[in-house]
Amino acid sequence: MDIWIFFKLLGSLALLMFGMKTMSDSLQKMAGSQLRHVLGTMTHNRFTGMLTGIFVTASVQSSTATTVMTVSFVNAGLLTLAQAISIIMGANIGTTLTAWIMSAGVTFNITDFVYPAFFLAIILIYSKRRKGAGDFLFGIAFMFLGLGTLRQTGVDMNLGENQAVLDFFQSFGDWPPFLTTIVFLLLGSILTMCVQSSAAVLAITMILCSSGALDIYLGIALVMGENIGTTVTSNIIAMSANTQARRAALAHMFFNFFGVIWILIVFRPFVQMVCGMVGYDETLTREAPGFLANAAKLNFVLAAFHTCFNVVNTAILIWFIPQIEKFVSKVIQPKKGEEEDSFRLRFITSGLLETPELSLLEAQKEITYFGERMQKMFGLCRELLGLKNEDFVKIFSRIEKYEGISDNMEIEIARYLDEVSELHLSPESKVKTHAMLREISELESIGDACYNIARTINRKIAGNEHFTEEQYQHMYQMFQLVDTSLSQMNELLSGRRSDFDANRSFNVEHEINNYRNQLKNQNILDINNHLYDYAVGTMYMDVIGECEKLGDYVINVVQARMGISKRN
Repeated sequence: MDIWIFFKLLGSLALLMFGMKTMSDSLQKMAGSQLRHVLGTMTHNRFTGMLTGIFVTASVQSSTATTVMTVSFVNAGLLTLAQAISIIMGANIGTTLTAWIMSAGVTFNITDFVYPAFFLAIILIYSKRRKGAGDFLFGIAFMFLGLGTLRQTGVDMNLGENQAVLDFFQSFGDWPPFLTTIVFLLLGSILTMCVQSSAAVLAITMILCSSGALDIYLGIALVMGENIGTTVTSNIIAMSANTQARRAALAHMFFNFFGVIWILIVFRPFVQMVCGMVGYDETLTREAPGFLANAAKLNFVLAAFHTCFNVVNTAILIWFIPQIEKFVSKVIQPKKGEEEDSFRLRFITSGLLETPELSLLEAQKEITYFGERMQKMFGLCRELLGLKNEDFVKIFSRIEKYEGISDNMEIEIARYLDEVSELHLSPESKVKTHAMLREISELESIGDACYNIARTINRKIAGNEHFTEEQYQHMYQMFQLVDTSLSQMNELLSGRRSDFDANRSFNVEHEINNYRNQLKNQNILDINNHLYDYAVGTMYMDVIGECEKLGDYVINVVQARMGISKRN
């Protein structure tokens, strides 16, 4: 029978974790674009940043999602690291709302009310317009079902009367109080890292405390450990991410570690203050009348402590954001090998993203960077045209590296978008995903065209052939037109579609096509007039032809971004 209770405990925790994730994901899907707008506009100073973090985290019920979203804006240059730190501080306060929801769910048996919620949720899910609301209702129903089942499991296990459990916790009674607090703080950190959910560990802590099996001081030590455990997990994940992501994760860890240090100094007086606020009498023994009613308040003591701890910690550290920024920037230095000529995704931070809305934003920023790199690659081709000997070899080698970079970027971004497409996406997000896949394919083709131009010039050098002065002038003019089209493409990728006039790009493409046709006809005449031989004319037109193809690829990117069907 005991083994079934154990599995029931695990199952109820799974329900709780699934419900929390479903509820959080659905809220983020419903409010994703609005939350991005809030993060981008409501961070004028450290206080508005903190309030933004509170609001967003309370809205989506996930401090991790807020932190990841914030890091993406830092990477995109929309927020400074200082603004991001203030938002993360607010996120720590906003996430305490989860503790209050869970304390209510554990204290009161609300499982009977979740079944009508499930019924209403399934109706909403099959309604296309209200699917997001149905997912949210499903998530919150699962969460409360998990809490209710967990509560009942605690009652069935009779933890308050289980002598083995009582003896285990009482065995720490002979230890120095400070040492016991440290041990349970570490235990809470380890448990949180193992189950990857502070909510699950918090629920277990509430069950142990409300049943009378766990002393309030030890329960609060576990809660403190949960705060540390969540930051350790995010820092481990951020190890493979970019510099700004690692700095933000370290700032989050510093925030919580600092809080734990000062709370340990005033631990018992602070806990007693919180107990007094809630009306919990810590002096009541198990034999005293009213013990169970008093113990029922323990869940609210834990929630109140969680809130007070984060509010006071933020009130202290918000004045030292510039110093925290300098500290994390000094500790986290850019990794070696992040040079421009090496392959490394700049915006996609694998392992940190949790929502499709944010993932698509990261992917779009990576595509924008992809476009900028391809324009730099084209600039190297233009530079290559007038070089010889060692300088030529050096630039040609860089172009070869860029060609490999373009291939890798296409593969990695496509793989990332493929993972995003497996999540639940809105129709608008599906359209965005298809457009992005089309964009990266065309951008990789731009890289191929640039490489073909470089190889043609290399073939000319190897064959000791020479272009005429007129040919150089014509190629430079063609290069200028193509560079203009690339600039317009990158302007579109980095800005708003509504602010861009696609006719500008179409006009440049017409100029490129017409100029190619003009040079093609002139090339035939020049060969016939023996101004240069056929081999030189062929290489010359290969360069011009690749430029014309490159212009077509640029237009295809513009059409994909603008939502225009590809022309035949």
